[in-house]
Amino acid sequence: MTLWVRWLRGLCLVGAVLSGGILAAGFGAVATSTHAFAQASQIVVEGNRRVEAETVRSYFRTNPGERLDSFKIDQALKALYATGLFQDVRINQSGGRLVVTVIENPVINRVAFEGNKKIKDDQLANEVQSRARGTLSRPTVQADVQRVVEIYRRNGRFDIRVEPKIIDLPNNRVDLVFEIHEGEKTGVKKIIFVGNKSYGDQRLKDEIKTQETFWLFSFLQQADIYDPDRIEADRDLLRRFYLKHGFADVRVVSAVSVYDPTQKGFIVTYTIEEGDRYKFGKVNIQSNISVVEPNGLYSRLRAAPGAIYNAEAVEKSVENLSIEVARRGYPFAVVRPNGDRDPQTKTINVAFVIDDGPRIYIERINVRGNTRTRDYVIRREFDVGEGDAYNRALIDRAERRLKNLNYFKNVKITNEPGSAPDRIVINVDVEEQPTGEFSIAGGYSTADGAMAELSVAERNLLGQGQYARFAVQYGQRARGFELSFAEPFFMGYRLGVGVDLYAKQTLASNYISYDSSTIGIGLRAGFQLSEELSFQARYNIYRQEITLPDYLNNCQFSQAALDFQRGIGPGVQPSNGCYSDGEASLAVRKELAAGPVLVSMLGYTLAYSTLDNNRNPTSGLYAELKQDFAGVGGDVNFIRTTGEMRTYHELFSDVVGVFKLQGGNIAGWGSKDLRMLDHFQMGPNLVRGFAPAGIGPRDLLSTNQDPLGGTMFWGASVEAQAPFSFLPKDAGLKGAVFADVGSLWDYKGPTTWDVTGEKLNPADTSSPRASVGVGLIWNSPFGPLRFDYAVPLLKQDYDRVQQFRFGGGTKF
Repeated sequence: MTLWVRWLRGLCLVGAVLSGGILAAGFGAVATSTHAFAQASQIVVEGNRRVEAETVRSYFRTNPGERLDSFKIDQALKALYATGLFQDVRINQSGGRLVVTVIENPVINRVAFEGNKKIKDDQLANEVQSRARGTLSRPTVQADVQRVVEIYRRNGRFDIRVEPKIIDLPNNRVDLVFEIHEGEKTGVKKIIFVGNKSYGDQRLKDEIKTQETFWLFSFLQQADIYDPDRIEADRDLLRRFYLKHGFADVRVVSAVSVYDPTQKGFIVTYTIEEGDRYKFGKVNIQSNISVVEPNGLYSRLRAAPGAIYNAEAVEKSVENLSIEVARRGYPFAVVRPNGDRDPQTKTINVAFVIDDGPRIYIERINVRGNTRTRDYVIRREFDVGEGDAYNRALIDRAERRLKNLNYFKNVKITNEPGSAPDRIVINVDVEEQPTGEFSIAGGYSTADGAMAELSVAERNLLGQGQYARFAVQYGQRARGFELSFAEPFFMGYRLGVGVDLYAKQTLASNYISYDSSTIGIGLRAGFQLSEELSFQARYNIYRQEITLPDYLNNCQFSQAALDFQRGIGPGVQPSNGCYSDGEASLAVRKELAAGPVLVSMLGYTLAYSTLDNNRNPTSGLYAELKQDFAGVGGDVNFIRTTGEMRTYHELFSDVVGVFKLQGGNIAGWGSKDLRMLDHFQMGPNLVRGFAPAGIGPRDLLSTNQDPLGGTMFWGASVEAQAPFSFLPKDAGLKGAVFADVGSLWDYKGPTTWDVTGEKLNPADTSSPRASVGVGLIWNSPFGPLRFDYAVPLLKQDYDRVQQFRFGGGTKF
């Protein structure tokens, strides 16, 4: 029975009590009845078991001298029903008494859920309002049913049915049981784009969060669940994508979702009006603050004349200008971009106008919703604090930083007026998400064979924003462990520091004849020089050792041969006949004889990135320079320099071109010679189609023709990647065609050994190697996989070829 019906029935009872001859005697009877209540000397409460009678009477209390009339009785009746404590309330007059008869709602003994497999009891219990040891309210139960239904719909199950069952128990108690029939998952079966001319459907699907259901791995998908809020957010993602690529007039007109009963899922259609593509015309800075000179601010702009119009670049320019002007002592300055669009030339002239804004200060920053993450972890992402000047650009920057932490499902920053007109309160609302990771990874690669890895990681350790990871790897030819810890804000500064403890053992294979083991520790510290440029310094100290089986290390010359080698007497000229029973290279055996070595090394990395997406880039540039200086103590001296540059560009709709350049050099210094193990070893990491350590200088006389490595290398690669349009986005499959060219040369390790009298004459040439091939890239639910088939076009006779290469892993 609804509260409204009960109230009406109670109102009728009140009318009956007051009637006393209303129909017969008219207004006189009403006055008599009202007078009778005014003279009522007692209010009697009947039927109550748990609720005190005095509590019920309190709803009928009046001020001294005030009469208890029909209006006040009506108000008391409404208030009693509103408490939710009573199923029914009846009011009668008996002599000089007012009799209030109540039937109490039963007490809920427990709240239970049955039939729920996809959503846990705890999550449902947190959403419903009915609680154990509380009173049973049928309107509340009905509202709880709707809440449970909404939760399931948010999880893509629109066939959900929830039936509340009330089981009577002694002493006016009940069990409340929600029987749930979950039904099948209702997913997004198809995503359609209408009006997109410049970009294909697959390219646009990469930009939105909603995904199509892929039958093969539907049990692992989450983004294919129909969610109207996510679809609405995707409209904004599509709009921002077009604005970033020059379409200033773009409109995402609608996002219509229609349930298709034949497919048992939704068809989502996005209608887009692209408009024309614009470029930046003139880009100017106008300062209305006399002491702020605009000429010194142009270096902070991200928008360049002649470039494709980019709304994101405009936003970044506003932010950079706001920060720079604030640093110059004008924190209240406001930067506004004004655009002048020319449809004829398809250009937009942008003027960044700097004005002196209102003087508003931050009174307080409220952080809400963080149940695990410490307040200071959130607050340190702000470049402003309480009492500082309010700057909207800095607040927006903090919001982006908080989202990039990946600690929270949602981050929203809002403002509200403070205690004075020049004060503002900033509210930071966050919703926590799990940050721990436990994974078991396994797979197979043509280089390392079968492998397995167990790792435990936490991105937000103890809610303090620290990172920790422990991983153990075991495979056919590679084994080891790694323990890492990182603090992103060292000593309260935006300086990331970390420590790594690691050990690795690599076993002999078809590519190398020796086992190697390394154990060491590394320290690192890095910071951002700008939004695109980062710097990291590091120090590593590790112990390295190689081992060989005896049959590859038993080459011995006669004494006469050794005397000849040393110029003592006539002797006998040595030969390489000791290789007849199988030997490792002179360079390898000499490393073995030297025993374990300690490498102490300082290094740094300077990286520049404008990639639009670090995991799946489609545009931008990435470049890095690395240098390592070994010889800060230890047994080895060398200077190693490597560089790499990658550019991504969308050649056609859904087709991304990748161009890569890399090169390196290593040189010994001081009195210590360069070891064979210090040289670069190259194979498919430089030119695909070759085996690991398959190109470069080689000892052709050794049993396995051991690779010696080189001190110099260069490489270039061109690749085009495109998704398969006939497969859904969630398949994660892309095809690639590529061409590689590169070379490794200039071995400078040991070539003679007095102990055996040997001389090494390695095969060594700087001639380039080249290949072409095709690849299959699969971003599978089990981890990233890649298959490459390459055909060498340029090679040396002694190079090792491996045309097919496969690598990947899994996490579950």
